[in-house]
Amino acid sequence: MPLRGIPLHSIKRLIAEETELRVSLEAREAMKEFLEDLTKRIGEKAITFAKHSDRNTILEKDIDLAIKEIDSKNL
Repeated sequence: MPLRGIPLHSIKRLIAEETELRVSLEAREAMKEFLEDLTKRIGEKAITFAKHSDRNTILEKDIDLAIKEIDSKNL
C-alpha cells in the first residue's frame, strides 16, 4: 500500500488553530516534509523498541521512548 503522507489541508488547519495569519503553500509543504520525516524516524525507533522486547505490536510506550530519544538529539 503506497504511503499518502500528511494532507496539506490538515497542516493548514493545525496552523490556523494558532493564528489568523495565512500560510503559504511552500510553508505548508516544508512543514509536511519535516513532519513526515519525523514520523518515519519515530516509527523506526518504535519498531526497534518493540522488536527488542520481542513483541509484534508497537505500544504507546515504544512511541514515547522513541520521541524521547529523538527529542534528546534535538529532533
